[in-house]
Amino acid sequence: MIDFVRGTLERTGPDFAVVHVGGVGLRVYIPAGTLAALPAPGGTVQLHTHLYVREEVLALYGFAESGELALFELLLTVSGVGPRLALAILSTAPPERLAQEIANGEDTLLLRVPGVGRRTAARLILELKNKVDAVPLPVGPDEGELLEALATLGYSAVEAQMAVRALPPDDSLTQEERLRLALAELAPQSD
Repeated sequence: MIDFVRGTLERTGPDFAVVHVGGVGLRVYIPAGTLAALPAPGGTVQLHTHLYVREEVLALYGFAESGELALFELLLTVSGVGPRLALAILSTAPPERLAQEIANGEDTLLLRVPGVGRRTAARLILELKNKVDAVPLPVGPDEGELLEALATLGYSAVEAQMAVRALPPDDSLTQEERLRLALAELAPQSD
């Protein structure tokens, strides 16, 4: 298995990057979010990867964050979802937003994906609703304590991560102020 690739970015396409690693140019298929985060050609890149092997297909899929890879692999467990469709799903929104929508049983983002109809969206939600909490979504180094506090208050891991990511990047805020802002973020919105 290829866990990650690190090398020089040679070029990009609409859904792939070519990474020069040890004299070999690897074509790695990537979602839109990862593509946007790549440096200019010539820069160093590291991607978490999934090697997809079938009878006549050998393809490498890459992601900027390990949580994005985990969500990709979770999507592949759903019947009828292959790597290209999983990549298209991940290209519609950030992984934490997709996980939040699936956890809440909503299909708005999923229905935007070409190839995902109501039945596929319903199957994705049914099969993944209780599994997306296990996906490690990226958070900053000082946010573990805040996530723990929100979990203690009864919020799911996905809800807590979404609230923490929505906080302003203000280092002057105390943990109590950050918790108060996160709780305000999680409060039901009224029209």
